[in-house]
Amino acid sequence: MKNVRIQDLAGSFAENKDKAREIRTQIGPLLAKGEEVTLDFAGVDAATQSFIHALLSELIRERESAVLDKILFKNCNETVRKIITIVTDYLQEAER
Repeated sequence: MKNVRIQDLAGSFAENKDKAREIRTQIGPLLAKGEEVTLDFAGVDAATQSFIHALLSELIRERESAVLDKILFKNCNETVRKIITIVTDYLQEAER
C-alpha cells in the first residue's frame, strides 16, 4: 500500500489544483494495477472542493466509483471529510 502525505505535497490548506493533478498522476498507475493507496491528510486543516475534484474526478471517470474501494482517506478532520464526501457523492451521482 502506498501512503501519500497530502500536507507534504499540498500544504496545510490543500487548494492548488495543479498539485492535486500531480498527486493523481502518482497514484493513478498504482490504482490501475489494483494496488491500494492511502491519502493521509494529517496536518491538512482544509481542502477546497476544486482540489479534491482535481484529485479524484479523473480516477473515478476512468475506473468508475469502485476505485474508491482502493483509496483510504486517513487523518481527515471533519472539514476535510465533508469536502471529500461532497465531491465523491457528486462524482458517483454523475457517473450514473
